[in-house]
Amino acid sequence: MDVKATLTKKDEQFLEQSLNGPMWKVILTVGTPLALYQGLSQVFTILDTMMAAHISEESVSAVAYLSQLNHLLSAVGGGLAVGAGIQISRAYGEGNLVLVRKRVSSLYAICLLVGLMMLLAILPFTNQFLRFAGTPDALIAVGAQYFAVQMFVMVVTFLNNVYIAVERARGNTGRIFRLNFLVILVKLTLTAFFVYVLEAGLVMIAAASLASQLALFLLAVRNSVSKESAFSFSAKAVTMHRQVTAPMIERSVPVIAEKALFAFGKTIVNSMCTVYGDLMVGAMGISNNLGGITTNPQNGYQEGAAAVISQNLGAAKYKRVLEAFFCVLAVNISVGALISSIELWQLDFLAGLFDSGSSEFHQMIKLVYQYEALGAVPLGINASVMALLYGLGKTKLTLMLNFARVFVFRIPVFWFLQNYTDLGEASVGIVMMVSNISVAVVSAGVSAFVVHKFKKTYLARQDATHSEQA
Repeated sequence: MDVKATLTKKDEQFLEQSLNGPMWKVILTVGTPLALYQGLSQVFTILDTMMAAHISEESVSAVAYLSQLNHLLSAVGGGLAVGAGIQISRAYGEGNLVLVRKRVSSLYAICLLVGLMMLLAILPFTNQFLRFAGTPDALIAVGAQYFAVQMFVMVVTFLNNVYIAVERARGNTGRIFRLNFLVILVKLTLTAFFVYVLEAGLVMIAAASLASQLALFLLAVRNSVSKESAFSFSAKAVTMHRQVTAPMIERSVPVIAEKALFAFGKTIVNSMCTVYGDLMVGAMGISNNLGGITTNPQNGYQEGAAAVISQNLGAAKYKRVLEAFFCVLAVNISVGALISSIELWQLDFLAGLFDSGSSEFHQMIKLVYQYEALGAVPLGINASVMALLYGLGKTKLTLMLNFARVFVFRIPVFWFLQNYTDLGEASVGIVMMVSNISVAVVSAGVSAFVVHKFKKTYLARQDATHSEQA
């Protein structure tokens, strides 16, 4: 069965820019819409948390705790989108358009199947699953129904993640920003209506998430219907042939493990925080949200740069691979320094937005974030190294780094601080600072090794080829 695949004029223009245009312009053009979206998404997440705080302090803690469990499960779809997106971008750079379409179409089918299987396996046993994950009984009582609805959100998000990965690969980051901004507005409007007008509970916050993700899904379906576009879905192009799916799955498995272990590690840290009371879980969740205002834009530039790196690797533009890495490194360090400085300056005001009028909760939030903020610049370095590793397809190394971040530099350090120091509640913020700085140091060492090996392998080969042609 023949599969047709062509590029639109816009796709051709973007590929030309990615492979031959000024790299600073490419990184900023591709990454800035993603950074803006990620930053705004985090702001709206914070507003969502504020609305949960309007319900009760326990609701804030429930959302913070259960969100990590949701991230744990969502790691499967997110990991598939990232790992497969790398291979889609590479095939795009190589100019193999039929392979692009087969990978895009097959990825949609795989994510739908996996999402439905997870839903059927967990939904009937929601309370048991939450207890197994170490969720405090008080938070299960408040948030079990919220989590059940979030399971449906997860399945739709799996498919939306594929769509976003495809649009990112083709450089349509402006479209990603516009669509997701619309979705965020829908989510925020519905949540505000449910909480402030209907005075509903947490489950309706999850329902607002489901409605907004379904809206994005419908827009994705509309934009993915084309007879011949290499980036559109085609049932004819769905295949489990090894040449098509194996590279996607091989790159995705370490990313899935990385994201799942990272989220699982954070649930362990949340459980360890309950030593200081359920409110500390909420305070750390809010601190993480404040940190996300800095790290989410850095992750946006990371995602854009990874796609550019992968495209240039596929096109054998090896010098531009390293150029893209150093460009995104400079951008992410600058972003981290600027935003975290502003947040520290206005920390008292920011903490006041979430404290539900509790001075104790207010001080907890400030205590944790004043330490966590010191990791903003190091995390910019880490995000840039991740962009390089994802772009090169070295997902086993990204797994190693994120594993170390939580299971070497965070959980053992937290245990030590709790048992062998008298730092008390301050240890929650200190451990975030220590783990974020430590992983950045290791990432820098890994990048030095990878760049040296890349130069020795690829640049030397390219120079030898040019010499022969001369």
